[in-house]
Amino acid sequence: MPLSRQIPPFRADHVGSLLRPPNLLDARERFRRGELSAVELKGKEDVAIAGAIAMQEELGLQSITDGEFRRTLWHADFLLSFDNVVSVKTGAKAKFKTAEGEMERPLSAFNIAGKLKRSKPIFVDHFKYVKSLTTKTAKQTIPSPSILHFRAGRSGVDAKAYPDMGEFYADLSRVYAEEINDLAAAGCRYLQIDETNFAYLCDPAMREQAQNIGEDPDKLPMTYAKIINDALAGAPQDMVSAIHLCRGNFEGAWVAEGGYEPVAETLFNAINVHGYFLEYDSERAGDFKPLRFVPKGKTVVLGLVTTKSGRLESKDALKRQIEAASKFCPLDQLALSPQCGFASGERGNQLTLDDEKAKIKLVVDVARDVWG
Repeated sequence: MPLSRQIPPFRADHVGSLLRPPNLLDARERFRRGELSAVELKGKEDVAIAGAIAMQEELGLQSITDGEFRRTLWHADFLLSFDNVVSVKTGAKAKFKTAEGEMERPLSAFNIAGKLKRSKPIFVDHFKYVKSLTTKTAKQTIPSPSILHFRAGRSGVDAKAYPDMGEFYADLSRVYAEEINDLAAAGCRYLQIDETNFAYLCDPAMREQAQNIGEDPDKLPMTYAKIINDALAGAPQDMVSAIHLCRGNFEGAWVAEGGYEPVAETLFNAINVHGYFLEYDSERAGDFKPLRFVPKGKTVVLGLVTTKSGRLESKDALKRQIEAASKFCPLDQLALSPQCGFASGERGNQLTLDDEKAKIKLVVDVARDVWG
């Protein structure tokens, strides 16, 4: 039987975001009302993050995050920190799906109003704080650069600043590389890129949406692969990078559906990362056949434990799913995690802190049973 992994992605891993404790949610609301200063809020965040780190270690995780406790949304806080990135309302609505039915949310997009620039580090201090509090592996998560393109395409990029989209893609990779290189200098050796659009391009409706803004859904995966590769090109050889694919995660709801087949070959072979966190907690993610494209040397972390609800999976069912996946990708290249983060935004998914702990413990216990 394969030995337990000592390098990430670990046999028992997690995507990163965690449910915010009530006292932190209260502090952030008081900050918005002007009742707390930025310094006071940071102090509250520091305490909450220290607690989250202790919880992760106690549950047996080897990769440790800050739970994304300093963010309002998993992607917006980071992307809006680049110069000339602005959030705009599109007037359209996104259809989120739940077990009970559909719900609509206003659809926003990110526009590029001028030349992209990173004036200062974004999440580097966040990472340094986590690293200072754990002897385990501190993991930093960042949103994928593809998010600054997918929703609006060419129309969302100022034509005067970027008459040639190739120049925009090059600048996008550059500003990401600057952040990644500073994270590396701070000691980060485990980086996760949270990517939605490869998964969205598995959904026929989302592929049609891409066509409606003038993009070719068959070509976009290679475009995004190059942007990610260029962003990672200067990273140290001992930095482990992974991609997490998400079909949407808003308070237990999702956006896209469809198996990985349309993007699998490009996803697993054209992107220079070491691992993939793949959603596999329901039929909306399809079957395991696309894993046949995974090359030797890369790890697939099976997101079999849902974060959409507090329902706890059975150990035996998870082991059967891992066995089924191993028919397409060797067991030694597999690992286990929750399907997504527990809180892509402040309000989090529809489960409790006790549910969250039970699910993480389940991942650790099953991984220990399967891989030793």
